[in-house]
Amino acid sequence: MRLLLCGGTGFIGRALTHALLSRGDTVWIITRKKPVISPYDDALPHPHYLTWTEWSANPDLIGDVDGIVNLTGESINQRWTKSSKERIVNSRIEAAARIADNLKRMSSPPGVVVNASGISLYGHSGKQVFDENFPVMPADFLGTTVVKWEEAADQIPVKRLVKLRIGLVCAREGGAFPLIRLPYRLFGGGRIGSGKQGLPWIHLQDMVSLILFCLDHPTLSGPVNAVAPDPVSNDEFGRVLGRVTRRPHWFPVPEFLLKSILGEMSTLVLTGQKAMPRKLLDHGFTFAFPKLEEALRDITR
Repeated sequence: MRLLLCGGTGFIGRALTHALLSRGDTVWIITRKKPVISPYDDALPHPHYLTWTEWSANPDLIGDVDGIVNLTGESINQRWTKSSKERIVNSRIEAAARIADNLKRMSSPPGVVVNASGISLYGHSGKQVFDENFPVMPADFLGTTVVKWEEAADQIPVKRLVKLRIGLVCAREGGAFPLIRLPYRLFGGGRIGSGKQGLPWIHLQDMVSLILFCLDHPTLSGPVNAVAPDPVSNDEFGRVLGRVTRRPHWFPVPEFLLKSILGEMSTLVLTGQKAMPRKLLDHGFTFAFPKLEEALRDITR
């Protein structure tokens, strides 16, 4: 396949690019600035790079492509000031809008776009487990951001649009997991707040595999929960992490402390969702790490 990857220099994007190149796909990464030296393995063909400006100036510059994966978005791991919240929202909406505009001007547009989204648009849950059939009920800034993100993606004129509702992507390096593990390394791990809030998670290997699955399966479209089929709470996640790393899970972090330190951003850890990847399972996708304990043992071994 010939693929355009928007956001290919990020945490998930780098792993996805490596997987695509490994299976023989041709990858064009759309980026704000071309790297001087490719960060990818010299044993593989390198991806090609194109700036957003170059692609917008001539959408047919690289010829026909089979699909687009859009992972573009300002990091949410920053203090949520008025200006940072605007950047978080606008980066997602503008990227989807630019893709929509370019596809309208392509002489032979691709048949599929896989667009990143987030699991937080379902709202907050305790015991409730969400699948793709549940209504959208955003309950905070991040939830409303994801709703706007999906509304922008819906304007992309493509035969098949997949919206990946992504949870916590766990890997040894990169993403949020190393920060989650840090207190356990220091023997200070424990539940956050009540610990009852859902913590939707997925191993990076499965995250990459399901993106490939979505690209390759023509019957898969619409919202897709990109989470493992093992919904757990924050407290359950911490207990498993403590067990596999042989560290105590005993030091709870009170809600008021996190709110005073992080402000509105504390909703990232004080609230959450339990979710199931119903659509992926119904379409026959097989998870390499369907259970939390085996995923964390692989990441922390």
